Formats: sequence, C-alpha cells, structure tokens
Amino acid sequence: MRLKRKIITLVILLISVSLISFCFHQFPVIVPLYSHYIFVPYQWLRGLLFGYLPFSLGDILYYLLVLWVIYTVVKWLKLLLNFRRDKERLVVSLLKMITTLVFGYLLFFLGWGGNYNKPPLGKTWGLENLNTARKILQGGNQQISEKNDLIAFDTFLINQLNTYAPHFNALPVKELNTRACEYYRLYTDTRLKQYGLGIKPTLLGWLLDGIDLDGYYNPFTGEGQYYNKQPAYSMPELFTHEIAHQAGIAAEGDANLLSYAVCTASGDSSFCYSAYLNAWQLTNERLSLIDSGLASNLEQQLNKLTRAQLDVIDQLSKKDDNETGYFFNKLFDGFLKTQSQKDGLDDYAGIAITAWQLEQKRAKRPLVIIRVP
Repeated sequence: MRLKRKIITLVILLISVSLISFCFHQFPVIVPLYSHYIFVPYQWLRGLLFGYLPFSLGDILYYLLVLWVIYTVVKWLKLLLNFRRDKERLVVSLLKMITTLVFGYLLFFLGWGGNYNKPPLGKTWGLENLNTARKILQGGNQQISEKNDLIAFDTFLINQLNTYAPHFNALPVKELNTRACEYYRLYTDTRLKQYGLGIKPTLLGWLLDGIDLDGYYNPFTGEGQYYNKQPAYSMPELFTHEIAHQAGIAAEGDANLLSYAVCTASGDSSFCYSAYLNAWQLTNERLSLIDSGLASNLEQQLNKLTRAQLDVIDQLSKKDDNETGYFFNKLFDGFLKTQSQKDGLDDYAGIAITAWQLEQKRAKRPLVIIRVP
C-alpha cells in the first residue's frame, strides 16, 4: 500500500511538471502572466521574509540537502546488505528520493524557472540581429559584418575604459549593494522596488571557488549571493548581474545585458567601469575567434591600469581552472539547454553583440527607463 501511494504521488508530480512545461512552451501568453502574478509577488515575499537575514538561508538549505543525500545513500547501502528482506523498503526510499527531486524541480520552475521562457531581452528592447552572436560561435557566412561590429564595439569599450579607469573607486560591499539596488529602482521599471533585491555573502565560498563561480541566485529563497574572491573592479558588474536574476531575468546572456544597461545608465564611474570591463573581455574574446592578431592589437590600446587588472583576472582564472569546474560547466551548460536556452553557457557571449546594438540605439534615442519584462 505504501509503495502504491509513492508511485501515484510520483506519477501525479510528473504529469504536473509535464503539463506546466508544455503550457509555457506552447502558449507564450502565459509567461508574462506568470511573471506578473506569480514570480514578482513571490520574490517580493521572499525578500520581505529573508532580505534582512545577515546570512544566506538558501546556503543553509543546500547544506541540509547534502546531509539528507548522505543519510539516504547510507540508508540504501544498509538496505542493500539485506536486499531480500528490505527490497520493498529500498524501492520506497528510491521513489521518495525521485519524488523529492521532481517536487523540488516543480518549486524551482514555479518560483523562478518559468522566467527562462521569456523572449530574449534584446527582442523586448527592439534590438536587431539577435542571432549574430550565435553565428559567430558557429562560424557562419556573415563573419565579415560580424567582425566589423565586434571591432567597433571593442574600440568603443576601449575608449570608455581609458576614460573611466582613473575614476574607478573600490566600494565597500554594503555600499555596493545599496547602490546596485538603488540603480535598479531608478533606471528600470522593475516592480520589485521595496523588497526582493539585494546581495549577500555566500556560505558556500569553498564550493564556488572549486567550480569557478563568483556568485549565484538561489531560486528557492530568492537570495542573491556573492563570493568575495574577485577584484573590486569586477564586483559592481557581479552584483548587478545577480540582481538581474532577482528581477526575473533568467537567461545568463540577458542578465549580462541588463547588468550592462543598468551600470552604464547610472553614470557611476565604478559601475560603468566594471560593466565596460566585463563587456570588453567577452567582446575581445569573441573577436579573437575570428582574428586573434587584431584582438591582441586592440588590447594594446588599453591603458596600463586596465591591462594590469586584466592580468590579475587572467591569473585568477588559471588558478581556478580545474576538472571540477570543467565538469560543473558541462553540467550547467546541459541544464540551461533543457530550459529553452539553446546556446547554453555560450549565451554569455551574446553581450558582445546585444550591448553594441544597445549603444547604437542609445546614440539615436537614449533609453529613459530600462524595461524589465
């Protein structure tokens, strides 16, 4: 009887997940309704409940999850030792584990994951040539025009970095968080004006260090976390990127684009510099895939301070280059592709095109308020 109940529960959950996923894919009108009536109120409530905690509740839940998994595996090993007698208990325990994982995915999808089905942010903002970045990665036939765009944006970013480098100031974490949240409230139309935005230090620094992550968004508690291993000039972009996830932007490339738009709209020299630096790294990297010599020559036009800072970032990246990080990146890349993100981790590179299109649009007509769908 117990086994039958477990099977029925699992079947109901699987059907629920399948139906919800099907509806989101087949009926796009559901996505803005989900964002407005489910995600935003839920994120607001989580911000109200957990925002004032000085620690990350989500990190603690992950620790508890690890302990539960260890306990369950040990339990399975004991049951295997007496398989004939305890085989039904083992099957029930396995079903319980699978049911918990499926239920967890359902919570993830309803609490935040549904945002993966939003149209690309560039499309929402009326930017053009949204597939250009993908063509670069695939080595398409339009590399000449794409190369010209990359050169133009690379040059633009170099000029901005050379202008802002002398004015960058390292900010305390509390001030960084305050400014980042305030810029979202001032320059975007996010409905999360009072609660739901804000970054905390992570309790999983050792793990993030091992898998080469600087921060992450917890979709269960709505908290944004950072790991303070990055240089000060990378932190403003990191904070605004994770807040983009809190604001309902799931796709990594779109979070990069929104972070860039908010930082550069703020006029804050520290935030502008950090955003331009991140965008330049991705743009120059994409350009090097087409013409490595040209990319290297453009890099030489950067001021000495920025080049020294890039050397530090490169050293940190090489230090974190390991098999664990490679495995996690492959795993995360596969997960993103299951969430309507066809380019996976390559989506990060999209800013090399979309941010340049944003700058071209700004030159014609400045964006007064940045739209967050």
